[in-house]
Amino acid sequence: MNLPNKITVSRILLIPLFLIIMLVPFDWGNVAFLGAEMPVAHLIGGLIFILASATDWVDGYYARKYNLVTNMGKFLDPLADKLLVSAALIVLVELGYAASWIVILIISREFAVTGLRLVLAGEGEVVAANMLGKIKTWAQIVAISALLLHNVIFEMISIPFADIALWVALFFTLWSGWDYFYLNRHVLKNSK
Repeated sequence: MNLPNKITVSRILLIPLFLIIMLVPFDWGNVAFLGAEMPVAHLIGGLIFILASATDWVDGYYARKYNLVTNMGKFLDPLADKLLVSAALIVLVELGYAASWIVILIISREFAVTGLRLVLAGEGEVVAANMLGKIKTWAQIVAISALLLHNVIFEMISIPFADIALWVALFFTLWSGWDYFYLNRHVLKNSK
């Protein structure tokens, strides 16, 4: 397994730690963060999520720079993104910070695209994420990070950035899902 794939696997391995920190009722109290008070567990969980998300850029950078792009990486990288984002979104619903219907739409798109990827793989095609898919992923990461950190950066100036970011993430999620199916419609037309 090459370095980029190991970095991707580390992203997957951070998910259980993130879930434990966010969902096990540790009583660590609250902390002031950028002028706002929040539970320590949410700050730590948010930082773990951001760290795990940053590995998405790091593994891609090394894979491209050192020509280490593999089919395994093309499979693992989007899977790691989907697992991390889905786990975080479900935690946000559990905590009451995200509407369940938005999370259902986002996760449903991820399942649908994964299913299409499986059909494509059956046809011998391995498709890496396109630019719209990457924008979708980063929009989701920004929204989730803002929600996990209680919108603290923008709370001081009364901008509901986290809520706006979640709507932007939903928009790009649905658009990129439609685009993915549209670009690969030939596989669905040819299957009987």
